[in-house]
Amino acid sequence: QVQLVESGGGLVQAGDSLKLSCAASGDTFSMYAIAWFRQSPGKEREFVAATSWSGGTTSYGDSVWGRFTISRDNGKKTVYLQMTALKPEDTAVYYCAADLKSRGLVGSKRVVDFGAWGQGTQVTVSS
Repeated sequence: QVQLVESGGGLVQAGDSLKLSCAASGDTFSMYAIAWFRQSPGKEREFVAATSWSGGTTSYGDSVWGRFTISRDNGKKTVYLQMTALKPEDTAVYYCAADLKSRGLVGSKRVVDFGAWGQGTQVTVSS
């Protein structure tokens, strides 16, 4: 099963940009759709973005559409989340996750449908 490790989080100011990485181990990484979720204290985990196995199809949550871009490099077994025009409300722990059942297609935005998760990386945006 694929294992995921996030990195790239940090403290930035409103309006700044930040790029997160999700590095995978295992030989099956390129088979899976990968998504980013985020969770802030007291709130449910929220869908941010997803990419199909090839990167050819992407999906975004309404709150980040037009500001965040998801991409992947299967040769490096890594998925990226480029975040621009960051807002204080983007502050959260960001997780990447693999959809082990979708055969690489983008579809679900539900936490329960993702079977492999990383440990998360904190993003804090100050005003």
